[in-house]
Amino acid sequence: MQGTVDGFSYGLVTPVAAFLMACLGGALGLRCTTRSLRHSDSFKAGWLALGATSIGTGIWTMHFIAMMGFSVRQAPISYDRPITFASLAVAVVMVGIGIFIVGYRGATPLTLVTGGTITGLGVATMHYLGMAGMRLHGRIEYDTLTVALSVVIAVVAATTALWAAVSVHGFMASLGASLVMGLAVSGMHYTAMAAVDVKLHGTPAQSTGDTAASLLLPMLIGPGVFLLLAAVVVMFDPLLVMGEPDWQKPAAGGYRHGAPGVPAARRVPAYGEPANWSARPARRGARRDTYRSQDW
Repeated sequence: MQGTVDGFSYGLVTPVAAFLMACLGGALGLRCTTRSLRHSDSFKAGWLALGATSIGTGIWTMHFIAMMGFSVRQAPISYDRPITFASLAVAVVMVGIGIFIVGYRGATPLTLVTGGTITGLGVATMHYLGMAGMRLHGRIEYDTLTVALSVVIAVVAATTALWAAVSVHGFMASLGASLVMGLAVSGMHYTAMAAVDVKLHGTPAQSTGDTAASLLLPMLIGPGVFLLLAAVVVMFDPLLVMGEPDWQKPAAGGYRHGAPGVPAARRVPAYGEPANWSARPARRGARRDTYRSQDW
């Protein structure tokens, strides 16, 4: 028996809420990644981990908020909790691998493609593993071409997001990049859902009275609280919100001689540059000139 699928049981409420959560996770992840690349301090791994967890959690939360609006008219839906939370772990781990590759190897074409592919496959795996956690009186079938298209969208969106993390500067530019990322991830989700076909077993099952929203909301509380806490961490880091202070930025001719204690400003490695571009030793002649100029 063919099941009647409805992906918008609550109208535009679930798509809009899902899009906003994807944007929030993307914005936090991009800003944390930018923070780790701009300042290579002892907290680099921590910022990358926070960015990866924010993106993975945001995408996972987006998926299951959108799934609140998914229903099959003839069959109630429930969710397997271990598989559902395993999909969250897969999202965080695979997004983390992609971000750490770019964070430590630099924004070269190879690392962006490699990191974006791993991250995109992680997003797609999270989606279909989460779908495997659905329980209903029937089986779910997928259209192969639509599934392949959704995976391509996920990989392209992830690669674009990683490129934006190392190339887009400024708060408003990062905000725009997060909106694009949220739109791409939401588009991937609803493309994947367009591939769904439900075949019911025998007669329609009786409803248990539990809706998808009542089942999923308790599982979304923890990830939602984490995203809010991550947002607080980002808000209280002035380097993420306001950028570098003016006294750390060099003038047109560099820092003035005789300004001790003013550190050299770091910048995000540009597209094609290795992550440790600033670690190259200075030329011996240039170092000698510096010492000679300070001999006063």
